[in-house]
Amino acid sequence: MYHGPIIDAHHHLWDLSLGRHLWLTDANVGIGALGDISFMRHTYLPADYLRDVGDKNIVASVHIEALWDRRRNPAEETEWLETLDKSRGVATRYIAFAALKDPGVEAVLERQTACKRVVGLRETIRWHPDPAKSWTEAGLVEAPAFRHGVGLLRRYNLALELLMNPYQADDVAKLAADFPDTIFLINHCGTPIDRDPEGMARWRRGLKLMATRENIAIKVSNFGANSGGSIPVMRDIAMTCIDAFGTARSMFGTDYPVGRRHMTLAAMVEAFEQIISEFSLTEQRALFHDNAHRYFRFE
Repeated sequence: MYHGPIIDAHHHLWDLSLGRHLWLTDANVGIGALGDISFMRHTYLPADYLRDVGDKNIVASVHIEALWDRRRNPAEETEWLETLDKSRGVATRYIAFAALKDPGVEAVLERQTACKRVVGLRETIRWHPDPAKSWTEAGLVEAPAFRHGVGLLRRYNLALELLMNPYQADDVAKLAADFPDTIFLINHCGTPIDRDPEGMARWRRGLKLMATRENIAIKVSNFGANSGGSIPVMRDIAMTCIDAFGTARSMFGTDYPVGRRHMTLAAMVEAFEQIISEFSLTEQRALFHDNAHRYFRFE
């Protein structure tokens, strides 16, 4: 069983007293597709994250933008993160936000990348034909303004993370082909949200298609979603990702505190240890640590 260092490639922090995370505090701004999020409606800072980590050997982590008030400059979130304690390696790299389709995106990129911990951006393209499962409008990836924004990322040496549904797999594969010098990182196993046979087949096909592009990698993050705590179900989700992308383009992430809906952070680490136990120790370390170290440019 793996006992080496771990980099958590995906988690969030927020301070609700700042009034910048309206999706958590204002019912009129909430994300319906998330369902009941009352368990997340409290401030979550490095000390809270470390309590959840407990004795697990998480040596560093990557903070993912947490829907800072979209009416404000998103670089405010990055500047706030810089004020937090880094002594235990929590949030020492950032995936920030900039609305790629906005005409003024370059000014935001300049301000974001003034912080050297910013190594990428995240966009939500999670459209679904069922409005209850949809976060965005359809067709964002194909929009000329969005693609123009993606074209700027190479200049700033930024990866692009995508929160998506399987319905966007074709568009994402094409985007990666059109921008071969940009790294794309798929969040949360590509979100296998439809667990009926047709939905799972769509998800598996999408993963295989995206994996044909060498500049796409995947986060095996929050793989316990909708699993009911079943190790066989979690193994199927995690191993489908790893089988598609290989042990060099897959990485572990908790999605905490969002992931708390399904399991404790310790249980998530232990489940992943069990799932990947038949890989070599070198491969296990790649999945738990080395791939994130490389993709997020840890020194």
